[in-house]
Amino acid sequence: MDHCIIHALRIDGRAPFSRIAEVLDVSTQTVARRYRRLNSEMALRVVGVVNPTRSSGEKWILRLTASPNTAEQVAHSLARRDDTIWVRRMSGGNEICFVTVTNSAAHHSLLLHEIPRAASITEVSAHRLLHTYLGGPTAWHGHTTALTDEQQERLRQAFQWAGAEEPETVTSLTPADWQLLAALQRNGRISYTDLAAETGLSSSTITRRLAALQAGGMLTFDVEIGAEVYGITTQALLWMSVAPAHLDQVARSLIEQRELAFLASTTGQTNLVALVLCRTPTELHDYLAHGLSALDSIRVLETSPVQKTLKACSPYLRDSPR
Repeated sequence: MDHCIIHALRIDGRAPFSRIAEVLDVSTQTVARRYRRLNSEMALRVVGVVNPTRSSGEKWILRLTASPNTAEQVAHSLARRDDTIWVRRMSGGNEICFVTVTNSAAHHSLLLHEIPRAASITEVSAHRLLHTYLGGPTAWHGHTTALTDEQQERLRQAFQWAGAEEPETVTSLTPADWQLLAALQRNGRISYTDLAAETGLSSSTITRRLAALQAGGMLTFDVEIGAEVYGITTQALLWMSVAPAHLDQVARSLIEQRELAFLASTTGQTNLVALVLCRTPTELHDYLAHGLSALDSIRVLETSPVQKTLKACSPYLRDSPR
């Protein structure tokens, strides 16, 4: 039941409990109670995510090496920033990997000034994320196996029906949009009443604008929950170098593999980065030894184990009038 609720929220993060209950053939109270338990005990969170490619933003993935006695402090400092996501301590603990979203010259200061000046950071590499093949709205396969095809279709139809009116076309984000997005980034399931109280907009205006933002690809919803819910104990980032002529072919093959939760092309010495989720170290070994063995175009492979995830999705740093 818990996995079904998570899967349903992957399809529509703001689906009412009553709609999910109808699809699952249980009571609304059951869904609400399970959701509250997942939220309080397993950190389940629905988060509004701004699409940086639609809002003049850029994503970079950075690898830092810090001195052993300062790595924890550096990682927590990065996690507290509102322009970072997916902050992880890697390998032995003194490597930190994170994604930063930049959309103005001021925010590039993290890459060009703040990190280089930190005495405790001994090594830095920055890689622009060029194209995301898997990740974000495209969920890890393990999140999307609980519901039947019929149940998934009923949820999608209900989601489409809820926004039946043709939404307006969104070409840029307004200050009012950023207010809405900031609230949704804190809680993707915040009620329309609370959204109205936070923004000063009417519920009808909010309903129309959210439909427009989603229809225009500006806003999606992601579901955060610890991978251990699915029995995952071993995670690793894979840094791959692939012959350019075979880059897209390799990527298309990789995203069909159930172990992958994220895959993107990057700049730098390697041109593909992936996040692999496995139940055990032995399963990771088998994946590296056999799951990738058929892909001869992978010329270089570096495996970097994830020690701890300090931060997943976070508020997107806005570039709009105050």
